[in-house]
Amino acid sequence: MPVFEKIRRIFNSNINDLLDRVEDPEKILNQLLEDMQRELKEVKIQVAAAIRDSNRLEAQYKENVESAEKWEQRAILFIQNGDDARAKEALRRKRSCDDLAEGFREQVEAQRESVSVLKDGLGTLEQKIEEAKNKRALLIARQRRAEAERAIHQTVSGISDSSAIDAFDRIQNRVLDAEAEADALSEMRELSLDEELNKLNQNDEIDDELAKLKARLKK
Repeated sequence: MPVFEKIRRIFNSNINDLLDRVEDPEKILNQLLEDMQRELKEVKIQVAAAIRDSNRLEAQYKENVESAEKWEQRAILFIQNGDDARAKEALRRKRSCDDLAEGFREQVEAQRESVSVLKDGLGTLEQKIEEAKNKRALLIARQRRAEAERAIHQTVSGISDSSAIDAFDRIQNRVLDAEAEADALSEMRELSLDEELNKLNQNDEIDDELAKLKARLKK
């Protein structure tokens, strides 16, 4: 599979579905970036190879152009020396070099276009990977925050439903009952003291009345 096709499939894959199927989104995001980095390395290798091929083709083009010029100069010398047979052979060699040079020129132009496309693709890929790194940091932060919130909610829910809370409620009820009982006993004690005082007051009144009655009888 061509490198750019693999890159396209990575970027076009449904990352959300992939994250939903794994327990550790951070791990899969790191793995995806590692895959992208490997693909980027392959693309750089291909771009470098394309540049080398372009340079090689251009060198062959120049070499054949120079060879054609040399054969033309030889043909001129042969003509000047009256050697038409060798001049014709030199011109045939020149034409062969011209044909090769033209072929290499076409290949050089095509290769330059390919190199330009590869360089543009490489720049786009590097930009996409940089964006992916930034998104990874954001997604990991959001994932960690979501996990923290979920843990807090689960803890709060667990505490609300735990027997410890029930035990606290029962102890609170016992304390309230003990306080109510103490208040009731205090009120009962106050009532008893009031009754005793009333009785004492009544006894004092009776003693006074008895004394008054005795005094009146003595008269």
